[in-house]
Amino acid sequence: MGLALPARQLRAGSADGKMKITGFRIHKVTLRWRDLLFLEVTTDSGLTGIGEATLEGRTELVEAALRWLEEDFTGRDPVGPEEHWNRAYYQLSRWRNGPAVMSALSAVDIALWDIEAKRLGVPLWRLLGGRLRKSSRVYFTHWGASIESRRTPEAFRDWAAETRSHGWTAVKWTLAAQGTERERIAQASAELEAVRAAVGGSMDLVLEAAETFNVRSAIQFANAIAKYQPFWIEEPTLRENPAGLGEVAAKSPVPIASGEGLFLRSEFRSLLDARGAAIVQPDVLHAGGITEIRKIASLAETFGVEVAPHQCSGPIGHVASLSAMGPSRNFLIQEWEAADDKAYQDLTGGTYPVQQNGTVELSDRPGLGLQIDFAEFAKRFPYRGSRRRALIG
Repeated sequence: MGLALPARQLRAGSADGKMKITGFRIHKVTLRWRDLLFLEVTTDSGLTGIGEATLEGRTELVEAALRWLEEDFTGRDPVGPEEHWNRAYYQLSRWRNGPAVMSALSAVDIALWDIEAKRLGVPLWRLLGGRLRKSSRVYFTHWGASIESRRTPEAFRDWAAETRSHGWTAVKWTLAAQGTERERIAQASAELEAVRAAVGGSMDLVLEAAETFNVRSAIQFANAIAKYQPFWIEEPTLRENPAGLGEVAAKSPVPIASGEGLFLRSEFRSLLDARGAAIVQPDVLHAGGITEIRKIASLAETFGVEVAPHQCSGPIGHVASLSAMGPSRNFLIQEWEAADDKAYQDLTGGTYPVQQNGTVELSDRPGLGLQIDFAEFAKRFPYRGSRRRALIG
């Protein structure tokens, strides 16, 4: 296919034949309940790479971390994302981790991979080793939010039937936060029963527990809902306690998933050693970008654990994550913020993937394959700087 870039985009920007990074451009918007932070890494060749550093409720911290990184990256040739990652993580400071720092590094890493693939004129998934599947399965996340104001079993039943009619084969919703343990378990059971009555076994159902159970109650909850055959229960207990997750996983008849708030292979190794999850959920925007999420997936494979990447942020995060999972044998399914599909497709000139029959297919365009109108994005969804609080008491 005609994947080569125009000659003007491939030309080197300096006399020594190397391309140089000229700086970072940061864009912030607020879409529905969350702030999104996008990054453009510019070069003297005219070629630009895009990344994303969305971190809920911590946008200004990530922006500061990006500006701190910008000084080191400016003037360097963007070639070699692995080398850049190694330098930025291990050599710039011994205080090298944490959510804001890792989200900033992840965004830069994604942008550098985008530049590298564009420079070579190939789609990013091809540069990463190809893809084991032409299309990748995705699930409709925050599915219950659309009916939160009328949260009844009947509303769940009708919404499930409508969702299935649009091709979706898997959905995830968050358990009700209010009520006693007994009341919450009863409500979740009623919702599951209603959805199963509407769609039978034609959709996989995922339950987000948002770390709101302890070990005892998580096991009780899993046993109570097992008859409805959930796909998995997500983060039933605190992620800081992998041993606790291991106990839940060992006694639960429903698979346990976790990992959206973990960073790097070292943290996932602790979860895997504890047998705390049958499914791990690294987020490409937090766990270390494309460079690191691929290694996390490979590590999980050695434990026989599947990967269902966490992703409920912007269009760049969604596509970067799926691109990274292209060659992964243990990829299961990816989270997809379906309520934003129309906005993302409009603001990318139709270059954002479209869900069909519960799957999406990445394009053959160079790099991430996205063309984003950042100015229009900011015009339609001006930045508000939200400070939403966690549900954990």
